Amino acid sequence: MANGCRRKPDRLSNRNDLVGLFPASDQGDVDTAVAAAKKAFASWRLVPAPKRGELLYRVGELLKAHKEEIARIMTREMGKVLKETRGDVQEGIDTAFYVAGEGRRLFGETTPSELPDKFAMSVRAPVGVCALITPWNFPMAIPTWKMFPALICGNTVVLKPAEDTPYTAVKLFEILQRAGVPPGVVNLVLVQGRGEEVGAALVRHPDVQLVSFTGSAAVGREVAAVCGQSLKRVSLELGGKNAQIVMEDADLGLAVEGALWGAFGTTGQRCTATSRLILHHDIKTKFIDRLVARIEKIKIGDGLDESVEIGPLINRAARDKVQSYMEIGRQEGARVLIGGSAYDIGACANGFFFQPTILDRVTPNMRVAQEEIFGPVLSVIEVPDFDAAIAVLNGTRYGLSSSIYTADVNRAFRAMRDIEAGITYINGPTIGAEVHLPFGGVKDTGNGHREAGTTVYDIFSEWKSIYVDYSGRLQKAQIDNVE
Repeated sequence: MANGCRRKPDRLSNRNDLVGLFPASDQGDVDTAVAAAKKAFASWRLVPAPKRGELLYRVGELLKAHKEEIARIMTREMGKVLKETRGDVQEGIDTAFYVAGEGRRLFGETTPSELPDKFAMSVRAPVGVCALITPWNFPMAIPTWKMFPALICGNTVVLKPAEDTPYTAVKLFEILQRAGVPPGVVNLVLVQGRGEEVGAALVRHPDVQLVSFTGSAAVGREVAAVCGQSLKRVSLELGGKNAQIVMEDADLGLAVEGALWGAFGTTGQRCTATSRLILHHDIKTKFIDRLVARIEKIKIGDGLDESVEIGPLINRAARDKVQSYMEIGRQEGARVLIGGSAYDIGACANGFFFQPTILDRVTPNMRVAQEEIFGPVLSVIEVPDFDAAIAVLNGTRYGLSSSIYTADVNRAFRAMRDIEAGITYINGPTIGAEVHLPFGGVKDTGNGHREAGTTVYDIFSEWKSIYVDYSGRLQKAQIDNVE
């Protein structure tokens, strides 16, 4: 692996760097936060949606002003490189501005009544107190794409960010306070060491009407089971085992860069990361040679160094998990072409780094082709034709993101139709979602809801149908209008 890690004393490549001290919340803090949110809901829901939008616009402006500061905090806190943490903050900015405009829309529908002198329409109403449980890999983007839509709809929220990234959440709440969000409308529950206990208390709380969770499929099932007992609304955005297909007619240079970005961006710690590379046999050798040559030039190290391309994994447990899959792959018959072990050269010995890794000779049913590794590991699967590629891509229990590189427009449209995923890219990597389109997946990737875009408002609002009868007499639908 070329180029060692460079470190300054205050950087995440040194895991002994103290980023901050944060409270360890418990059941009592959950009760206090939910009570504050419940109390604030009574007045917040009556604030006109355009006014709520103006407030969120101010939040976006403040995020924009503090973008670099927050990005550097995030890099120290969770490790991904600066260009990515800047992008993480930018997603929060984009969401704030996008949702702010929704304050003057939040469209319902008007429709003709089947009876004379009668008016019919539908409107959105807030749900109530929303619990938001978010992961560490996008500590600004994911909380904001849940929180801002919840707020514009008139809900109040309690956010429990991941244990590994409390500082970014604190900075977000400082900005919300500066923007003028009223007390109790947004509430933060920080946890160090007891995430499961506090998360469970939040999910089970009787005054929480909605839970929005992003995390693993295993935990998502538990959340859904608990919410189902009380008929509590729940939105789940879970795992992925995303694949990039490269056909024999593809632009190989473009596809190599897409595979690199998709597989190793955020050190592979994205739910949309490219975990499987499905290659047509005619171009496999040439493609792998180019990919390996490019990986050999990747610089691993301190994310605050602008020249670094890959930072560390989030913690020791994550690195141990990735390492364990190397042995699993070898036992199943896969071959490590490059990487395959922790990277501890120089100052990188002080962080949880792992080499960008390619596993070759992978077959579709191997564990490394089926299970979410959540690290910089790319499993290569060879296929003879387009139909086989689609079958392999669809052959997992997940269905979040997907990609195909081809110059054949007919294949591209067949892929758009036949791929079982919530997101499909044509001639682009599996990562790079935009805030104004729906985000989510099928199968074990979630429970059918979509965040971002306009679909997110169906999570955070209730539909109410309204009828106004100005006929001055009793009219009976389905009866008085039938001859």
